Amino acid sequence: MKYTKLPNTDIKVSKICLGTMTWGNQNTQEDGFEQMDYALEQGVNFFDTAELYSVPASPETYGATEKIIGNWFKKSGNRDKVVLASKIAGGGDYTKHIREGGLNKKNIKEAIEGSLKRLQTDYIDLYQLHWPNRGVNVFGTRDFPTDAAKDATENYLEIIQTLNDLIQEGKIRQYGLSNETPWGTMKYLQTAAVNNLARPVTIQNSYSMIHRGYEVGMSEVSLREDIGLLAYSPLAQGVLSGKYLDGNKPEGARGTLFPRFVARYMGDGSLEAVKRYEAIAKKAGITLSEMSLAFINQLPFVTSNIIGATKMNQLKENINSINIDLSEETLKEIEEVHKDIPNPAP
Repeated sequence: MKYTKLPNTDIKVSKICLGTMTWGNQNTQEDGFEQMDYALEQGVNFFDTAELYSVPASPETYGATEKIIGNWFKKSGNRDKVVLASKIAGGGDYTKHIREGGLNKKNIKEAIEGSLKRLQTDYIDLYQLHWPNRGVNVFGTRDFPTDAAKDATENYLEIIQTLNDLIQEGKIRQYGLSNETPWGTMKYLQTAAVNNLARPVTIQNSYSMIHRGYEVGMSEVSLREDIGLLAYSPLAQGVLSGKYLDGNKPEGARGTLFPRFVARYMGDGSLEAVKRYEAIAKKAGITLSEMSLAFINQLPFVTSNIIGATKMNQLKENINSINIDLSEETLKEIEEVHKDIPNPAP
């Protein structure tokens, strides 16, 4: 395994992070335990979850993933071996089964206490804001929703002060953002600096070979402001494994069970790009999944790459990507596809 540190901290994390959002729906607690055991054995010390999980989100599965992780901590005694990340859900119709009002002091305090209880721990290493209160171009929206520009923006100071208080209380060690824009990220950084409060250290945004929008604006923020990307959906919900090519619908696969989650990755441009990437991987003697993840692992603005799997063979393949160094020839061929079919999956 390869390691780095959460920016501006002494917290060492593996370059591969174990994503957990299927546990409690597609995966059982037994599956989750097996994945955590194996990942830890392979040197993966960074686990990411959220109060919202498992997904698809519903009142019935709310908090299910955190409970599974908490039960594993209790059974294994491995809490001190894991850098644990979780998230508070943002506002909107999508999360009315959780609470009203989005991100504010009251809700952050309520959310952290619930997560700590479910996770059976006294602290969370990295606590993240799952998505902004305001409307932004995420979750399949390619362009900025200009109507949302009229809406109020985040109560940045209240949010940061609350998170700072949680750091002082020892309930979280650091905090991060998720599904944010360059403007929103800079507002958090500036507000923290002006008020001499703790700054966000990471941002968890979507990034894959068919969705490299992070490079338009956000990658410069990451490099110049030292706020590391935690890349999620690096396989584009499994599309970059190649398993959905030629109209395939594998039994039990996420795209088969919940097609709306992968729809934004399944346009004609995306599938054409995936076919070309698959040919490059075959030429390089590796799987398409390995190549897709290895590409992200080597990017200078990436702190950690969040993998997720429903089957153990997928998990093993994904973790193995850390051992693959792509050749200059392979990287050049990847860029040729990106030049011809740029960011087909928003």
